[in-house]
Amino acid sequence: MNVREVLHIVGALLAWTAAAMVFPATFAVSEGLLPPWVFSIGVTGLVGGGLWLLTPRRVSINPREGLAVVGLGWLAVVAAGMLPFVFTGVTDSVAAAFFESVSGFTTTGATVFPAVEDLPRSILLWRSISHWLGGMGIIVLGVAILPLIGMGGAQLFRAEAPGISSDRLTPRIASTAQRLWGIYAGFTSLLALIYYSLGMSAFDAVNHAMSCLATGGFSTHTASLAAFSHAIQWVTVIFMIAAGTNFTLHYRALTGEPGRLWRDREWRWYLAFGVLSAVAVMVTLGMAGTGLGATTVRESVFNVAAILSTTGFATADFGAWPVFGQVVLLGLMFTGAMGGSTGGGFKVVRVAVVLKHAMDEVRKVIHPQAVLVTKLGSRPIRSDVVLNVLGYLALYMTTHALGTAALAALGIDLVTALSAALAALSSIGPGLGAVGPAGNYGDLGASAHVLLAGLMLLGRLEFYALLVLVIPGTWDKGGGHL
Repeated sequence: MNVREVLHIVGALLAWTAAAMVFPATFAVSEGLLPPWVFSIGVTGLVGGGLWLLTPRRVSINPREGLAVVGLGWLAVVAAGMLPFVFTGVTDSVAAAFFESVSGFTTTGATVFPAVEDLPRSILLWRSISHWLGGMGIIVLGVAILPLIGMGGAQLFRAEAPGISSDRLTPRIASTAQRLWGIYAGFTSLLALIYYSLGMSAFDAVNHAMSCLATGGFSTHTASLAAFSHAIQWVTVIFMIAAGTNFTLHYRALTGEPGRLWRDREWRWYLAFGVLSAVAVMVTLGMAGTGLGATTVRESVFNVAAILSTTGFATADFGAWPVFGQVVLLGLMFTGAMGGSTGGGFKVVRVAVVLKHAMDEVRKVIHPQAVLVTKLGSRPIRSDVVLNVLGYLALYMTTHALGTAALAALGIDLVTALSAALAALSSIGPGLGAVGPAGNYGDLGASAHVLLAGLMLLGRLEFYALLVLVIPGTWDKGGGHL
């Protein structure tokens, strides 16, 4: 492990984080909060610039070092991201500030603030910017600019986006990252313009557009999207679904292959989960006495799309829904969005592989001599990939169980503990019980905040980029291979 080369890239990421703080700092002038923002920018910029200048300029990293960069890079960036919360005094708890920063960059959208309207506009904008940077991945942003400072980035991209398979858009990894960011920025700008044309203020439009495309969920209003018109809510549904879709499919569709989207098996599973869940929730609410009117349809579709895409916006307190409706949402919290999207969760493609493999195992019981190959559509899936998915499932479920138990040990009730752990691990935001859409995470305590922040990071980085940091062999100069 060449630690100096790893720190060089971490320094570059911190420098870019400091640059991103300049935008909210402009709002701090009129709020009387400029000194805290200048101090936050200064500390982040000095540490980042120092690491970059005092380490080798040209870097060549292997996959092991790539994972270390991702893990250390995210830890460094979220640590820097908490500084504005601490120095502006919006919270007097370092644990709460860390929680809010991690929630922003991991696009979880869980908050410790009971009334976000009371926050300074500079802080509101910083929360949304942290979402937007974390949505496509702060490391992928680094890949896009690494060639400008003489670095290769292929290992970083693989570590940041560790799906079942990678679908490069171009032979050069930096070009891939640039195209992904171009689509991401284009969708964000388009949504901001639509929001503004539908009556949102420019400030609200920009904040919610960044939050939506990042599948984050931070809002400038405590009521979330319920504070806005029905037209805005329906537009948000469309863009949440788009944000939860693999961005390489968007690229293919925008470059002359729109049919590629419908032919993609994972996208069809993604839509099927959403449609079936929305219908189930509608029927449940209708049977509970609300009827199947326009409000029921809108709230069902919106909140299902918000949970499936892991955006976490809300237009209703689904914690007060019938139990079956809550169970459906818990299932969607686990499933999550598509691989290659800005969404979190276990990912639809992995769920599809697990279900297909389970069905094949049932067939083997009926036909013991049959040789069955698990397929996703017409494409066979290698046995080692199936084993990797099953291993990841075991890791995901074990981590959730341990997180739930730890929260319960802190005195948190079971419904809140179970849903909070799942919402953190899957980057959802609102859960059930005390952390539902009508509540927040502020009263859980410092220990719970740190624990949940750890779950957010593990889920967002899909475990391995963080776990590799605590494996002793990672840091051996000669050795070990991932």
